[in-house]
Amino acid sequence: MHCSACVEKIEQALYQLEGVTKAVAKLDKNKAIVEGSVSSQNVINAIHESGYQASLVDRNSEVDHNEKGSKGHSTKLFPLYLIFFYLIVSTLLINRVDLNLTDIMLDFMGIFYIVFSFFKFLDYNNFPKTFKIYDPIAKIIPAYGWIYPFLETLLGVAFLIRFELYISLLTTLIILGTTTIGVLRSLMNKERIQCACLGTAINLPMTTATLVENSIMIFMAVYMLIIL
Repeated sequence: MHCSACVEKIEQALYQLEGVTKAVAKLDKNKAIVEGSVSSQNVINAIHESGYQASLVDRNSEVDHNEKGSKGHSTKLFPLYLIFFYLIVSTLLINRVDLNLTDIMLDFMGIFYIVFSFFKFLDYNNFPKTFKIYDPIAKIIPAYGWIYPFLETLLGVAFLIRFELYISLLTTLIILGTTTIGVLRSLMNKERIQCACLGTAINLPMTTATLVENSIMIFMAVYMLIIL
């Protein structure tokens, strides 16, 4: 499984089996938990017929998996940490001659949007399905998920060329503010879902790192609106 569409497809196939009372596919753990009187072989067959591979998991191995959870979580977040490192270094290199805080923030926000939109376009068809799981606007307006990567690209260009900064900053507050509300709600409900900030090509779990990432951008947008 690599997106929410896979989760929905597997769960639908499992619920069609006689004897299944509950079926939950977990994207972040790449497994499905099935309750009821259905046989294990029928469950495996149903998943295979859906186009996915499946095998039984030993409960003892789950204990080992939980013990290694923290390490695995950090490993999954490594692409996000690496991207932020390159964003910071790139921004400082661009402004190495004159370290002006305003220019540093605007360039950082511009590069941020460009890079993150790029990853969303890598698996563009599946991004809206995952994004609408937690974003309040995408839940109400499905088309917003399809537009969002283009909106990020336009905002990135606007910040880099200093075009309509006031409108771009307000837009940033609106789109990232609503997304942050959805992220916060998911974290408070302890939902284990995929974060779409890097698209769906990279299986990035929803964590507080996502909240921090959005909060940094929101803080910069508020600061820039005050001083401009």
